[in-house]
Amino acid sequence: METVAPEISDYELERGKPVPSKNHSIVQANAVFELKTRCRERFRFLSEINIDVAGRVMVPDIGIFQPMAVDMAQDQIVIEQLPLTTSEILSESQALNELIDKANAYFQAGVKSCWIVLPKMRGVAVYSAPDAYVLFHNPQTLTDPATGIELPLAPLFE
Repeated sequence: METVAPEISDYELERGKPVPSKNHSIVQANAVFELKTRCRERFRFLSEINIDVAGRVMVPDIGIFQPMAVDMAQDQIVIEQLPLTTSEILSESQALNELIDKANAYFQAGVKSCWIVLPKMRGVAVYSAPDAYVLFHNPQTLTDPATGIELPLAPLFE
């Protein structure tokens, strides 16, 4: 019996990650909304942005950056500024190890913290180093020592 590999979509080829699911999309939109509502004066939040990470283009679900100016007359496809924090949301078709490996690459480049969001568990692992994390779950409040962000988790999973 021959095994046929699943066809990879254009999205997956271009972005280097699986097509987001409905729950992934809901959690991502909720997270950006909550972060922007609570921390807009301190940070800039970018979703699905191409980042040059040591010569490799990577795309976090959400990047948390130092404040940056906005010039709508000038745009960029790939940015070189590293985020302080990246957030990756586990999709149905992804292995957790993929996101852990991605977090390790971000840390090697100088990112200060990485969040791995686990929708089915209604939780977020906040990594402060490749082998150091704290797992927060609904109804707890996530705290990230690298940024000082405190984020109640319940609204993310609504």
